Amino acid sequence: MGATEETELTAGSPPVRMLRVSGATERVVEELRHAIVNLELKPGAKLGKAELTRRFGVSRFPVAEALNRLKAEGLVDIRPQSGSIVSRIRLADARENMFVRRALEGEAVTHHAQCRSKELLAALRVNLSQQKESIAADDRARFHRLDLELHDMFVSAIGYPRVRALVEGARLSLDRARRLLITPRRIAVTFKEHAAIVSAIGASDPLAARNAMSAHLDSVIGELEDFADEYPALFEGS
Repeated sequence: MGATEETELTAGSPPVRMLRVSGATERVVEELRHAIVNLELKPGAKLGKAELTRRFGVSRFPVAEALNRLKAEGLVDIRPQSGSIVSRIRLADARENMFVRRALEGEAVTHHAQCRSKELLAALRVNLSQQKESIAADDRARFHRLDLELHDMFVSAIGYPRVRALVEGARLSLDRARRLLITPRRIAVTFKEHAAIVSAIGASDPLAARNAMSAHLDSVIGELEDFADEYPALFEGS
């Protein structure tokens, strides 16, 4: 079936056929990416093409294309002799991405503490209130969403799209690793760290805001390294 689709595409089949195959590839990419980032597929899990074609109801061609796309994103390792697997989390990449976030988000909160936008501060405080509600309800998924929204507000409120894109890229690369740390204790610590950042912005204290952001991000990478020591099979590098 996959060979037929590929032959028809290269032989100049109608555009609608090309869109259908492209759409199939996109669907496989999105669903596999979601499963990997949300740890439904654990680091090191095998990704057999035959099983994936059955799972998604597509031919081998879009599956192969999807795996290549996810390889480029660092989520899949393709090994010709032994098949594809979900990439293990690379600690070196996590440290580098956190370095980017520390620099850019630290600069962002410094800026906000100097400018002290009332509108932004009000939005940040609403987000913190909602985080507190999600903790009380033990709604970890909602807390994670609010966590992402808070950090996005810090960066997007500056109005520099390229900076936001850089931070978003670094954050996405860390998201899978951070989900390993979503425990009640880590959530409670994260909330206090978020509150310290917002408090420093509200007090118009740029240095305290930058230091609070650095402490927050450093604590995350520190816990991730401890987790890697405990569960080395999920990680690559040291």
